[in-house]
Amino acid sequence: MPTVEPPRVAIVGAGPSGLFAAAALVSNPDVRVDIFDRLPTPFGLLRYGVAPDHASIKAVATTLARVFESERVRFLGLVEFGRDVTAAELLAAYDAVIYAVGAADDRHLGIPGEDLPGSRSARQFVAWYSGHPDAEPQPMAGVRDAVVVGVGNVAVDVARILLKEPSALSVTDMPDMVLAALRQAEVEHVWLVGRRGPEHATFTTPELRELLETPGIGITLTGCDLDAIDGDVLERHARANVAAIARALAESPVTADRWLHLLFWHRPTALDGEGRVQAARFEPTAPFAEPLTVPADLVLRSIGYRGVPLPGVPYDEGRIPNLEGRVLELDSSARPGEYAVGWIKRGPVGLIGSNKKDAAETVAHLLTDLATRPRRQLEDLDATLAARGVHPSDLEDWRRIDGAEIARGGIRGSERTKIEAWHDLLDLVRRDAGPA
Repeated sequence: MPTVEPPRVAIVGAGPSGLFAAAALVSNPDVRVDIFDRLPTPFGLLRYGVAPDHASIKAVATTLARVFESERVRFLGLVEFGRDVTAAELLAAYDAVIYAVGAADDRHLGIPGEDLPGSRSARQFVAWYSGHPDAEPQPMAGVRDAVVVGVGNVAVDVARILLKEPSALSVTDMPDMVLAALRQAEVEHVWLVGRRGPEHATFTTPELRELLETPGIGITLTGCDLDAIDGDVLERHARANVAAIARALAESPVTADRWLHLLFWHRPTALDGEGRVQAARFEPTAPFAEPLTVPADLVLRSIGYRGVPLPGVPYDEGRIPNLEGRVLELDSSARPGEYAVGWIKRGPVGLIGSNKKDAAETVAHLLTDLATRPRRQLEDLDATLAARGVHPSDLEDWRRIDGAEIARGGIRGSERTKIEAWHDLLDLVRRDAGPA
């Protein structure tokens, strides 16, 4: 009898959601998995979205990397979905395709002056200080007053990086170029702005405490009275957040070189300046607050992420339409063989660990579908890519990059130093791989 080939699954995106899905898949001994990414480096948000000084969170990559120990898993980097390979080609070459592309865009404030130089997105800023090869340089020279609009964990991370002494960041994997730019800043004031009160903020308590405990800073609170908040009616995490702010205010020094200003119950109405941002205007969102204008050399919006459309894949309001991970057409009809995980599935909510349960749900449906769907002859995608001149990078290429970063870090006295330039990354990819 002819040998039946094991099912083959393609995963588009090598971030946490994709790697959790791969781990769930290979727990089934009959499945082979190919993980595609346009970068030659896996780990996605863990590598390029977690603050460099969050070593404990970044260590999750060590756990996720274990999926690559399976002989049934391949990593194919430098393959861009929509450019190098299409949805139709993946569906012809695999029994199932999982989209794990995250949310690569961000929301805008929609206010006058938002396009002035000095007004940027926190997503861009995070990509820059995390060493993403596509990140645009972020000029920091002369930045004294900064505003961060938003009260989620990304906003908290950004505020902490701005307030922290660059010398304290030199032990992280932050690229040398980024450290040099941060040393040019002279940050004295950072405003963290929320449109509602601290009891409604989405930051988690450990991240908030880490910001409030940044060495050498003073802390102020504007726009609300903590004593007026009824802690008895709050959920545990909200009560802990309010308590952390109260404690930090009580312990704040009277004088400091750098200040964190917590501004609640306000929203931005305009950014002012001649040729670049010089001030930010805010209006109250509660009757007890007052309008406020603050100096600003840098304004970073951190008000949410959005997924981007994938060519040939349904898209609606920042997500791929789906039912528990099974991709749907816009009219809710089925798209057999296509699945979604992570933020592109459920929207940009949840912590990194949330992706594990999310991936398990999707993979369970995928495996059920594989067991009931007739098998078919699959195309050879490797041959298709080769004929097109696309030469994916592999795990050995990533390991060379990994080793080079560890060597760089040894020079600086850190565990690793991120390689942030495309040409340096490609120099470490084997010579027969094509350009990015």
